[in-house]
Amino acid sequence: MTKEFENRGANYSIHENVDLGEVIISDEVVAIVAGLAATETDGVKSMAGNITNEVVSRLGMKNLSKGVKVDVNDGEVAVDLALNIKYGYQIPAVSEKVQERVKTSVETMTGLKVTSVNVRIAGVDAEEK
Repeated sequence: MTKEFENRGANYSIHENVDLGEVIISDEVVAIVAGLAATETDGVKSMAGNITNEVVSRLGMKNLSKGVKVDVNDGEVAVDLALNIKYGYQIPAVSEKVQERVKTSVETMTGLKVTSVNVRIAGVDAEEK
């Protein structure tokens, strides 16, 4: 069974078993999977976003793809993440864990091949005790 990928703007389509139909996955879904995988990693405080994302989150609306950019082409995806980490954690170790977890989650859930996971540390969050 072969897979064919078709780019449809902000969506991609997987043609696997045309007798049953078509599977279409939005780029936003890929970004949400990557963001959730990153935030579940020990040492990651939150995703970092731009000012619009920060205002939206303060209003109580949750943007699950905040701080995530994905580029999907021909069944491959490149992921860029912006993270806030917890104070006291080793940045290289946390970043490596995030890269592994995001790659595994995106590939398992979407069937796409992850070519890169770029991590940008946007801030360090020191919680007050």
